[in-house]
Amino acid sequence: MGRIKLLALLLVSALFVNLCSRTVWNVAGAKTRQPVKMVSDGEEYRAYWFSFYNYSQYQAKYKKQSASNFKSYFQSVLKHGKELGMNHIIVHVRPFGDAIYESKYFPWSSYISGEQGRDPGFDPLEIMVSAAHENGMKIEAWINPYRVTLNSTDYKKLSKDNPARKWQEGKSTKRNVLSYGGSLYYNPAKKEVRELIVNGVREIVENYDVDGIHMDDYFYPSFTEENVDTAFDAREYHQSKEKKQGMSIAEYRRNQVNTLVRQIRKAIQEIDPEVTYGISPAGNLENLTSDYAYYVDIKRWLASDQYVDYICPQIYWGFQHPTAGFERVADQWAKLCKDSPVKLYIGIGVYRAGHEEGDSPSEQKEWKSDADVLKKQVKYGRKKKADGFAFFDYRDLIGHAAKDAVNQLKTVLK
Repeated sequence: MGRIKLLALLLVSALFVNLCSRTVWNVAGAKTRQPVKMVSDGEEYRAYWFSFYNYSQYQAKYKKQSASNFKSYFQSVLKHGKELGMNHIIVHVRPFGDAIYESKYFPWSSYISGEQGRDPGFDPLEIMVSAAHENGMKIEAWINPYRVTLNSTDYKKLSKDNPARKWQEGKSTKRNVLSYGGSLYYNPAKKEVRELIVNGVREIVENYDVDGIHMDDYFYPSFTEENVDTAFDAREYHQSKEKKQGMSIAEYRRNQVNTLVRQIRKAIQEIDPEVTYGISPAGNLENLTSDYAYYVDIKRWLASDQYVDYICPQIYWGFQHPTAGFERVADQWAKLCKDSPVKLYIGIGVYRAGHEEGDSPSEQKEWKSDADVLKKQVKYGRKKKADGFAFFDYRDLIGHAAKDAVNQLKTVLK
């Protein structure tokens, strides 16, 4: 009998240890990282973007919005990805200063509930993380840091709990949100804005078992020679100590982005060093390093491990592009990343395949008729020692227009 009790005790202990190794809760009630990794560290990174507009497919498919229906829909998203040979999915969770997860900083996104601020009745990110891991796929949470609206400057269209609306209504915080080009943006030069964005990242990493945090190329908007010194956060620059010390407005703006990126990286490392942090900037280096847009200090980011774990330039041009051909741009990035501690993934524009896209007749023909275009881009990226690829985006990977090119792509991803 004593031996039976001992065996029973050992069995219960083993079950308890196994349970704890899969899902652990800290004293605050937040989930911590599962130690079991689904994808080998040496395996090529193959990701696909799942953008905010893809959630509309779920809403269109099901009359009743529920956790079970959303899980069924997302399982099909993962199934398609696995069939293509993908091992990472990058899901949009904050497209416009909102949240497709339960947040204490940002309102619920209209793209998941139909109305900003309305609770959909379940937590989509919790479901997506769980489903991805169940299917042996890693998942990254994709955020746009500064963008609040697109083609609207009407604050009344924002939910009452939206921090952008609250700041606009406060006398001392109006400048935290800026109107430019018909859209609203958080002001990159404001400390309160950086704190909000960093706290939003913190809550994702603390509360969800994500494998990474991802940002794309939406940093500063584009300016002109006429307004570059007067528009957007120029007021903050002209009042700054940096200007008094001789810093240019371009350097000032790059410094705002650098500070945010570095703070996000630091916050993630403090919470969970296994969570990666990557950015997918514009692919054309001439545009990316312009003094009139983006303000991405790419050489600084690549010179150390203090900013990002990976960089994923959006090289969305064909081989036949007249000035930014895929080979030329990929070569530039490969050279730039050669001695960097930062991994290089190449972003590929699936959305162009099957369409008459391009800046010359030959490039338009290439995208429209060459079923091997995506496959050739992957093969060339491997030739240049890229660490992986990301494909934009899910809708186009399963769509009709790119079908032939995607079928050929599969042959080099399996």
